[in-house]
Amino acid sequence: MHQNPYGEDPVRLMIQLASAPPRTPEELAEQCLAAGMAIDHPVDEGDLAEILEFIPRWLAVADAGTDSQRAALLNALLASASAHPRVTDHADGGWHIHYRDDDLSLGSVVRAVVSVGTALHLTSRGMDRLGRCALAECGRVYADFTRGGRQRYCCHACANRDAVRRHRARRATQR
Repeated sequence: MHQNPYGEDPVRLMIQLASAPPRTPEELAEQCLAAGMAIDHPVDEGDLAEILEFIPRWLAVADAGTDSQRAALLNALLASASAHPRVTDHADGGWHIHYRDDDLSLGSVVRAVVSVGTALHLTSRGMDRLGRCALAECGRVYADFTRGGRQRYCCHACANRDAVRRHRARRATQR
């Protein structure tokens, strides 16, 4: 069975890129490799520039106020980054579907897999499954992959910090 390259992993990669934007092509390559992406071409300044331009566009999807706004912004990303779906068996990796053209630079591949992965995430799990951390001083983006769909923090540390703050505030008002 071939792993879906447009599933959860590209969304997690994009969260990482948005939280810690790469400063060099080498950092971009390291982050992509750590996320399990194959890199077919040398990574250069053009790839880095493409990703740095893409990050705020993707974050706008996370920040959208309504499902309709989110869908419109995501549709724009899909139109600019993805291609018609087709079945491929490149590099003898097993038959699978691609939503991108062949022989793209890393920046273009990341834009395509993240756009399609985000669309699949939101349409299969819920349009509200992407947002900003509820801890006021954090503001990092998160994607909710939980079963119940109630995630509101980017990590357990932020959730715990906010819970302790609320607990202390309640205790202070009870005295």
